[in-house]
Amino acid sequence: MAIDATFWVGVSFVLFFAGLVYLKVPQKINELLNKLIKDIKVEINESEKLRTEAKTLLDKSQVKLESAQNESKQIIEQAKKESENLIIEMNDRFHKSSEIKKNLASNKISQMKEAAIKDIKDNSIKLAIESVKKIISTSIDKSKLDNLFKKNLEESKIALKKIKS
Repeated sequence: MAIDATFWVGVSFVLFFAGLVYLKVPQKINELLNKLIKDIKVEINESEKLRTEAKTLLDKSQVKLESAQNESKQIIEQAKKESENLIIEMNDRFHKSSEIKKNLASNKISQMKEAAIKDIKDNSIKLAIESVKKIISTSIDKSKLDNLFKKNLEESKIALKKIKS
């Protein structure tokens, strides 16, 4: 059985993911996401408390309606406006902050993905070059090897320039 470049790519792929597991990257990501979930739940609970407080203010305004109609109408209108603005403002803040946190998490994930792909490509190229060197050095005599090495070195430089650009 001949070991070719795809075998080494597969080995490097397995080693890369084993390294990620060893470094506990998935656990760290999971902990980060769990922390974000807890923070969002806390913000939801706070907004619920504010909503109930706004509702109690509205109830107090309705009680004042029975005692003084003229004054109570103004108080009710003002309390409704304040509570609606407060609820709208808190909802807007909540949605904005959750969107920002979501975008940050997705940006971090995409950056990690891009870094992993780059590492895999770099390791694959290195392994392929090393494999070709070993195969050539064991199967061809010295003079043919030197000519072939120079030719392949130039081709590799051209290919690497294409990959970089």
